[in-house]
Amino acid sequence: MTARSVLVAALASVLAGAACAGPGPGADRLSEEDVAAINDLAERRMVEALLAEDFAAFAALFTEDAVRMPPNEPLHEGRAAIEAWTTSNWGPLTTTEFTQRALEIDGRGDLAYMRGAYSATVEVPGVPEPITEDGKMLAILRKQPDGSWLVSRAIYNADAPPPPMPSPAE
Repeated sequence: MTARSVLVAALASVLAGAACAGPGPGADRLSEEDVAAINDLAERRMVEALLAEDFAAFAALFTEDAVRMPPNEPLHEGRAAIEAWTTSNWGPLTTTEFTQRALEIDGRGDLAYMRGAYSATVEVPGVPEPITEDGKMLAILRKQPDGSWLVSRAIYNADAPPPPMPSPAE
């Protein structure tokens, strides 16, 4: 075999291997439109729904089989459970301010994640001063057949430590 034959055989082998390897890194990445839609979901649609106390609209931003993991309590499984919890826990409050920021969004195909931060100020019946909580969140989102994005899994918690536990009675 000549040197040229070896080179051609090696090149053919490399090209065949590359063709079989499938798409490289960056293929099927989120489009600018996908990132914008996820930002809109987090920073506008969720915020507007909670400030309007439209808990059905808030829950509709989650998939039917969504799982939401709030701090210090059991998880909420399914859109109906998310709506019920939000109604019973946010309903009695007056939310005076609520913001969410998407700090990082990435994904491939119909699966994405978002890391973000939130700040909420609420008035609680019987508590003289409003309460503000700042925190962080992580969400996994699924692209729907119509091209929209919904939250599939979400977890969040406050930046501040929880209040101290009462001491046991002696």
